[in-house]
Amino acid sequence: VQLQASGGGEVQAGGSLRLSCAASVRGASFNVLAWYRQTPGNEREFVASILGGGITNYAVPVKGRFAISRDKSRSAVYLQMNDMKPEDTATYYCHGTRGTAKYWGQGTRVTVSS
Repeated sequence: VQLQASGGGEVQAGGSLRLSCAASVRGASFNVLAWYRQTPGNEREFVASILGGGITNYAVPVKGRFAISRDKSRSAVYLQMNDMKPEDTATYYCHGTRGTAKYWGQGTRVTVSS
């Protein structure tokens, strides 16, 4: 199973982008789905997650601006990013947990210009 992310790009400050990430195998479901981001020279940092029961968690810098969601089969995860800021510029990675197995998607680059 692989996770395939898409939707990155360039946007002006205040704009919006929507990231998507889907499992490569039809029917694969995940207990937890999340998004992380990373800038050059820094560690990958948590952005948002959605748990099995639908509970969502957000990092403080994105709370109120970003929204994580998933499809009913729990095989795809989305990140709606609104009111974006230059500091949101990063490579975004999706992450999924199935039992004890963990999966990373390839990164998708997001650039926010001021």
